[in-house]
Amino acid sequence: MDALTAASAAVMADPKIQADALIYGPDEGYAPLRQHVAEWLTSFYQPPGPIPAERICITGGASQNLACILQVYTDPVYTRNVWMVAPTYFLACRMMDDAGFTGRMRAIPEDESGIDLAYLRRELIASEAKAVEEGNLKPTHKPSRPWGKVYKHLIYAIPTFSNPATRTMSLSEREQLVRLAREFDVLIITDDVYDFLQWSPDPTQQLPAPGRACQPRLVDVDRYLDGGPRDEWGHTVSNGSFSKLIGPGTRTGWAEGTEKMAWGISQAGSTRSGGAPSHLAAAIIDQLFPTGVFQEYLGKNLQPMYARRYHRLMDAIREHLLPLGVTLPPQPKVAGGYFIWAQLPAPLSASTLAPISLQAHGVKVATGGIFQVQGDPSSDQAELDRYIRLCFAWEEEGRLTEGVRRLACAMLEILEKSV
Repeated sequence: MDALTAASAAVMADPKIQADALIYGPDEGYAPLRQHVAEWLTSFYQPPGPIPAERICITGGASQNLACILQVYTDPVYTRNVWMVAPTYFLACRMMDDAGFTGRMRAIPEDESGIDLAYLRRELIASEAKAVEEGNLKPTHKPSRPWGKVYKHLIYAIPTFSNPATRTMSLSEREQLVRLAREFDVLIITDDVYDFLQWSPDPTQQLPAPGRACQPRLVDVDRYLDGGPRDEWGHTVSNGSFSKLIGPGTRTGWAEGTEKMAWGISQAGSTRSGGAPSHLAAAIIDQLFPTGVFQEYLGKNLQPMYARRYHRLMDAIREHLLPLGVTLPPQPKVAGGYFIWAQLPAPLSASTLAPISLQAHGVKVATGGIFQVQGDPSSDQAELDRYIRLCFAWEEEGRLTEGVRRLACAMLEILEKSV
């Protein structure tokens, strides 16, 4: 708060910065922040070459930007399907629905061993055959425009510390996804919003390089794999946000892709009409970079704080929930994000447990069923209902153990009645 107060005062005290921040900004966003974000991402992700500012577009946050990407790069008929790694971030489905993809969202199965890429390939081939049969060979609603390319397919994923399953894709999966995207004219949209929140799963150990990403983003893979992008647009776009790092009220984020991709996002009608998204907030956030206060806060405060909460919640789960038959995914090499994904023992279901937990014990958990890909006929609602998502980012650290203890009490009530 002190740093944001100082940054706000600095913007308002400098007539030049103030004037720039309070008028319509350039479509691509506040130029100093684009440069600072490019340098910061280069330091964290360590791509083969520096990230130029031209690959960065400042956005009004990851959610707003997802909607803009759909507006610019998809056609509600020509774009065959939206393929979503399942379970998925449930609110993304609303944006796909708004963009005209009702009934055409499809789940890409994922388990502990990874994404079912063979399934995805089969379904993409079948989808293409159907498009040929129907004569769906060119966009019908979106005319050709210099700022936008219409893709045949869309893939949506959270590759690192995913919400809700907290899984991180392997490098091999990332490379195979990019190759599939190039082969079938797919745009891969990744919400890379949790990448910076990482720590060791062992509380007695430290990550060797907490200031560097545990995996390259898909947008980095597309940049170097097999000679780089097939055209000036590329097949990936990275969606980033300061919501998880500063505060969601900032409504400020960034997108990264090829220079043409970033420029195209900035040409969405809402941006062209309103100027650079979150322009004043972007100018304030930019003040946090030259002094290093943001980078220091991330490494010395935010990562350790979330690591403590994560380990506190994990300890409570081991003490109170594992003895009741709850199971967790295999321990990752690098932990991170906001959530823990837990499987309930039979005959418990999340839809039965959640209301009792909330009403009788004052503990709110997310049921697995809400994370299904909406409208996908292959989604297994009963299977997802065996899972709950526990969040350690919201409640104060000291309340986490008590929350899990109460959750265990709710589970015991149900289990005892079922005997």
